Amino acid sequence: MKFLLASFLAAAAHAQPMYESELIFPKEKLHNHSSMVTELPDGGLFTAWYRGSGERQADDVQLMYSRRAAGSRQWSKPALLADTLGFPDCNPTVFVDSRRRLWLIWPVILANEWHTALLKYKISSDYADASKPPKWDVTDDLLFIPRNFEAKSLSVLEPMRRAVAPDSREAKWADTMIGRAKDKYFSRMGWMPRAHPVELKSGRIIVPLYSDGYDYSLMAFTDDGGKTWSSSEPLVAYGAIQPAIARKRDGTLVTYMRDNGPPPKRLHVAESKNDGVTWSAVRDSDLPNPGSGAEVITLADGRWALAYNDTEKGRHSLAVAISADEGVTWKWQRHLELEAGNNYGYPSLIQSRDGSIHATYSHTTKEGQAIKHAHFNSAWVEAGNAKQ
Repeated sequence: MKFLLASFLAAAAHAQPMYESELIFPKEKLHNHSSMVTELPDGGLFTAWYRGSGERQADDVQLMYSRRAAGSRQWSKPALLADTLGFPDCNPTVFVDSRRRLWLIWPVILANEWHTALLKYKISSDYADASKPPKWDVTDDLLFIPRNFEAKSLSVLEPMRRAVAPDSREAKWADTMIGRAKDKYFSRMGWMPRAHPVELKSGRIIVPLYSDGYDYSLMAFTDDGGKTWSSSEPLVAYGAIQPAIARKRDGTLVTYMRDNGPPPKRLHVAESKNDGVTWSAVRDSDLPNPGSGAEVITLADGRWALAYNDTEKGRHSLAVAISADEGVTWKWQRHLELEAGNNYGYPSLIQSRDGSIHATYSHTTKEGQAIKHAHFNSAWVEAGNAKQ
């Protein structure tokens, strides 16, 4: 097995640069956003996103999906994946676990504001027939009591509050969050996914979550395949939301988070050494972020890949970067998109079993909106603009 892996990685290292891309469906005026891609056991791709006349304030928002067979470049016609009638369905995440079960996790927005999100999930073992939607074995609410939420929140918020000017933006935010930290109802609602769940060798499935009501994050996890749920302590920092997780060789988990706070705008980062239960203090990385989702993954060769908007303002620039030292530096970077006036965001990133990389993301121009898929290898990224 080690010989085969070494041979695979050696071949990948000497591969010729490869890149191809296409829109999953033609541009349209409806809002299409927040896509998520996963590879199915047969090598095909499954992508989900939300579509409607708006976002949380539009009650016609539904979850859609499309599939692409292994070896094909043709995506199926978008079809309905989930629809809670009369309520917006948003931010789907999909992945296949080690038992080859397909998961869908998403929030239903109960009162047209993000902090009223009710987290839902479905699990399917019957999805091989591409002509039919998945047949769901489980459909349930994803409920948990946030671990040590009030105490952890206050331990960060109260010193922060004392350290800033009384009339500052940070002080006003901290005052509001201190009040909300004590509210059990508020702390148990409003959690939403963005990036892929991560399954550990132990079987623990970690679902990265965030709250716009708090403007910070936590991780939900299950150790019994979705029967019961618990959570990490919160990752408390002003605007540290939409976490995505990479794993170090020593088992440490590292999360990168969107910066929804004040400038300077940088991706936030934190680490966990106990399988996601507690996390280090959140800090700024060196990576710019305009207040937009990003995704980081661990590649088969141990390197990391990151898809993100590499600016402090605007989503006109979307890049992929690769790190050979577990996020200390990002030596290679290449743009998936770079055109002023357009909007490219919320990238979803996976590595398929053949070693190549797939990304899907929101693609908005004056012609309309769609979800775009890009397929490339690490050699293509490395052949781009190496970072100094």
